[in-house]
Amino acid sequence: MNENEQIFFLEINNFEFIFSVGENKENKNFKLIYQNSIPIKSVNDSKIIDFDLFFNLLKDSIYNIEQKLNLVLKNIILILDNFDCSLINFTGFKKLNGAQLDKENIIYILNSLKSKISEIEKNKNILHIFNSKYLLDKKKTENLPIGLFGNFYSHELSFFLIDRNDYKNIKNILKKCNLKIQRIISKKFIEGVYLINENLNLDTFFKIYINKDNSQILFFEDSALKFIQNFKFGSDLIINDISKVIALNKDLVSEILSNSKFTEDQMENNYIEKNFFKNVNFRKIKKKLIFEIAQSRIEELAELFLIKNVNLLSFLKEKCNVYLNFEDKVCESLFAKSFKTSFSNRNTLELDFVEKVDQVDICDTALKLVQFGWKKEALPVVQEKKSIIRRIFEIIFK
Repeated sequence: MNENEQIFFLEINNFEFIFSVGENKENKNFKLIYQNSIPIKSVNDSKIIDFDLFFNLLKDSIYNIEQKLNLVLKNIILILDNFDCSLINFTGFKKLNGAQLDKENIIYILNSLKSKISEIEKNKNILHIFNSKYLLDKKKTENLPIGLFGNFYSHELSFFLIDRNDYKNIKNILKKCNLKIQRIISKKFIEGVYLINENLNLDTFFKIYINKDNSQILFFEDSALKFIQNFKFGSDLIINDISKVIALNKDLVSEILSNSKFTEDQMENNYIEKNFFKNVNFRKIKKKLIFEIAQSRIEELAELFLIKNVNLLSFLKEKCNVYLNFEDKVCESLFAKSFKTSFSNRNTLELDFVEKVDQVDICDTALKLVQFGWKKEALPVVQEKKSIIRRIFEIIFK
């Protein structure tokens, strides 16, 4: 990629296209020169439901960008934040019987695991592969132990998968727009890499996204993405609970939470102000009651997402940071203490709130992943001219 060359990024999520054009300056500083968001109605439940509408909106948007910036867009870095991706972990083994571990042993394991994926997930395409763990004679090594002697070697890989039809549809649409995909990258992977790069010595952590009507939890171990789980509920559960218990509609509850003054040391005998009861009969409702309702639901969310999530039991054995990204900033501000205590009620967990990653940092991190790869990723390129195994080894043994 040449200096000062324009780089085109397209993020697709359930609600909008986010178009970004950036460039690398001569001093290596990345700069966004264009950014725009356009709502999309052709995606529902993480699926493209109207191919033509999706294509026409994208084509027209690309044309407008080219006219505005007086350039021709040819290549694209595609960032996906939907399409219900999944992640699966496999471990391969090789008996060495005292021999030296060599590349052929690794090739054997990789071929075996790839075959397993093809058998089990016939309707999925591989988007990312992460080198999760290397064990030589049950001893963990930081890097591939090529050249070392041992009796038994195990190699764990994490496969990040996308629905095959979604994958084909996206590639076909971009091809019709005369765009060549340089790389398809999960936005959640990008945000995890950004978090690691911004925090010294951070490589193992949970990150939880709580939106109003959906949530997601990810787990990174030793800088490799190992687990992802989606939930079809979010912070609206808190609002719903408050609404039901105090018998006020959700809109009024949201207005009260946004505009009433909640001071923790004065809540015991404080009531919701009369001015909120314009169209309903006034009733004395203690502010403390609202906090107790919220606390109960937050404790349940902590258990569902993390504390008692059976899928995460093996990851909760050691001390670990938990980062929470909260869409509803009013709820985050009011109930921050409840979230802290609920998600940190084990000696091994410590919760911190994190803000949404800025689009400049998203694009900058994505570009670096394209240019330099990631230390734990075995498959940072999606073009299919070369076999998967060949591409993996070009990265591992470069």
